[in-house]
Amino acid sequence: NLRVNPNWIDEDGSRFWYRIRTRQGEKFILVNPEKKAQKPAFDHTQLAISLSKAMGKTVKPLELPFERFEYIEEGKAIKFKIEKDNWTCNLKTYECKKIGPDEPKDPSESESPNGKWTAFVKDFNLFVRLKATGEEFQLTTDGEDKYDYATTLSWYKLFNESQPEKDKPRISVRWSPDSRRLVTLRSDRRKAKKLYLYQSMPEKGYRAGVYSYERALPGDKELTMTEHVIFDVEAKKMIPVELEPYASHLSGNPRWFKDSKRLYFTKTYRGYQAVDLVEIDAATGKTRVILEERSTTNVDPTMMDMHMAEDGTEVLWTSERDGWNHIYLFDVKTGELKTQVTKGEFVVRSIAHVDEKARVIYFIASGRRQDRDPYLRHLYRVNFDGTELILLTPEAAEHEVRFSPDGKFFIDNYSRVDLAPRSVLCRGYTGKAIKTLEEADISDLLATGWKWPEPFTVKARDGETDIYGLIYRPSNFDPEKKYPVIDASYTGPHTFRTPKSFYKAYRNSDQPIAELGFIVITIDGLGTAMRSKKFHDFSYKNLGDIGAKDHIIAMRRMAERYPYMDLTRVGICGHSAGGYDAAHALLTHPEFYKVAVSSAGNHDHRMAKAWWPELWMGLPDGTHYDEQSNLTLAGNLQGKLLLVHGDMDNNVNPACSLRLAGELIKANKDFDLLIIPNRRHGLSDHPYFIRVRW
Repeated sequence: NLRVNPNWIDEDGSRFWYRIRTRQGEKFILVNPEKKAQKPAFDHTQLAISLSKAMGKTVKPLELPFERFEYIEEGKAIKFKIEKDNWTCNLKTYECKKIGPDEPKDPSESESPNGKWTAFVKDFNLFVRLKATGEEFQLTTDGEDKYDYATTLSWYKLFNESQPEKDKPRISVRWSPDSRRLVTLRSDRRKAKKLYLYQSMPEKGYRAGVYSYERALPGDKELTMTEHVIFDVEAKKMIPVELEPYASHLSGNPRWFKDSKRLYFTKTYRGYQAVDLVEIDAATGKTRVILEERSTTNVDPTMMDMHMAEDGTEVLWTSERDGWNHIYLFDVKTGELKTQVTKGEFVVRSIAHVDEKARVIYFIASGRRQDRDPYLRHLYRVNFDGTELILLTPEAAEHEVRFSPDGKFFIDNYSRVDLAPRSVLCRGYTGKAIKTLEEADISDLLATGWKWPEPFTVKARDGETDIYGLIYRPSNFDPEKKYPVIDASYTGPHTFRTPKSFYKAYRNSDQPIAELGFIVITIDGLGTAMRSKKFHDFSYKNLGDIGAKDHIIAMRRMAERYPYMDLTRVGICGHSAGGYDAAHALLTHPEFYKVAVSSAGNHDHRMAKAWWPELWMGLPDGTHYDEQSNLTLAGNLQGKLLLVHGDMDNNVNPACSLRLAGELIKANKDFDLLIIPNRRHGLSDHPYFIRVRW
């Protein structure tokens, strides 16, 4: 019971169900918050008996063959899915019936909210069908291959170069609430560049497969470009949106205001130093900038959140413009800043719920309590005018909050790396606890000899800034022995690596590696996320310098505190951006790191997906990309290096590891290389990779 995930049944938040695991098996629990009532969602035994008869095989009450269900017939029955078939069960008679699979949904179609129209794509163009008569109307005629209307291509879509494409195009339209109009896009992929994958072990036959995927790299001039168009479906009229075509990896689709007369759209400029919130007139396609966000480094989209008022007159917008991520209230019509809602040296992580009638904002923030780890998330309440900022989850823990649809209640799943999880039902406005729903039982884990990981704090390289980490020890730890040390690294600046919740500290590879006889350290140094803008900006155009230096300082400080850490035997491991870290640390600090396991590493940021390095490194118009590339450092290798990559990795192309291997060969260096057939980006659960890394 690491967390309760509520499934709200009613829009007013009057009831929800959740699933828990016990030593005996799994149970479904129904909760009525107002009545503080908690009971089984149905009779598990009766349901199992009925299902056993209907399915012709034994079904156990606490091993029911489904994970989700929904109440139907005003709560008199439930509906669930077993494999591909839907089933119903009457909760009075417990008669269970198989009603068959869902009707297949055509990915190339989209139904209007009122059910009157169906939009669909055919032959690169957009059509609508009047559902009552089946009459079809063609809205566009100039669509063509790779310059078509209303379809999107997944960032990870693979094309088999030896076979024609079989998948239907996936439609991408957004209907207005009144169903009169829709907005869509037209993608120009005619100049899109491709990357390739070579499948050495196809499922059938002996000829290798070649796959491609469209992927822009940093600084590319020829890109997939997106333009937006609006269609008045009733009038069969196309309305071009007055926005310049933009690189498709930069922004999302426009969203409708509730009045169906306007849309809003977040426009990000190449280089990520400028973002505009734009209003679009649905009748004319004319645009107007509501507000602007600018930075001399980057405007980080991973920190941004917004809430548009139902009546479209105000928008809540998060920004780091004062040096910390805070909530601002803007007037949509004038673009005027009405108030900075939150202020201070803390980070607003997200807007959790907004009560527009009461003009109250519920938000998640970290770092406001000076006596706590600044990464721990808490729920707060504040008025639109910035008054009455109240902490609603006071426990010194990491809080994961899930609100009811109406905001009257929330579930608070809280824990720490050294505190077992607890799930509490609370009132929304006051945060007052109504009922403890679940507490995780970790007695079996403790009985194995498992040791709690230990949080620690040290000063960064500047001697002033606190940085935070975690140390793992083996279950059979003996402080009189000397232990080699592993730096478990991931410094991708869109996040931080050190776990804050029990779940994340327990469910990762750090403790298993420690069990092999290591001390494992994870640390978040200067440049990683969820601190001040100044702290975060240390990573800008500087990805090669945000890992090892602070990590080495931290390990040396910890070794002074714990002499059993043997700093003559230090290794480092990491995956993806962490794979870059591992190799980079070994190549730049050979006097400290003796071995590295680098999996799926993006060893030269010029080979990565365009948006990621352009956000953190800017455009490749200087020497910084070359200077921070592992390829240019290959000649520095002294320690032992294992490079690992999946040959079908369409996130970080295996060419990244192979190019580094090529440079190491040129430098006449010894290293190990493992290419795992038919594996994409994720490797953490691959048995052979686990064994080789260990």
